[in-house]
Amino acid sequence: MRVLRALTVTAAACAVIGLSAPFASANQDPGGRGGNGGGNGPSNISVNPYSVHQGSTMQVSAAGCGHGGTVTSHGNFPPANLSAGSIGFATVRIFNHASPGHHTLSVKCNDSNLVATHRFTILEGNPSQGGIGGSFGPSTAETAIGAGLVGAAALGAGAHVLRRRRPLRSRA
Repeated sequence: MRVLRALTVTAAACAVIGLSAPFASANQDPGGRGGNGGGNGPSNISVNPYSVHQGSTMQVSAAGCGHGGTVTSHGNFPPANLSAGSIGFATVRIFNHASPGHHTLSVKCNDSNLVATHRFTILEGNPSQGGIGGSFGPSTAETAIGAGLVGAAALGAGAHVLRRRRPLRSRA
């Protein structure tokens, strides 16, 4: 029974691969020259993180923009340049005054007239200030408390030494 199940799964996988090959070869653009200005246009757009606070940065990536492109979102962040390559990247900084909620960004390749969009969410408030631990000095109150604790420890240690001291015996 297990052999029959394994053969069925293998046959189904081979059929899927065999049927997808003609579709993949039909969608290729030989030489990278399409009828829309020279490229296939942006595709597979992703944002990281999907939900971002006001004033934070977000990474955008898109495929299909071999010569770079532009990432825009009306009123949420300034236009950013998408790097060239098979997968282009851009880092955008959300405005501090951007309105919270669901928004859409647009990606346009330099070598194409096509525009693709992707949704993201802006969260209200400032992001956490992670990674800065230890870079701020102690406050005056913390310094006073620390000095008091060190002084109390010194007094306690001195009292302990005095109480445990052995008297000197005369050598006669």
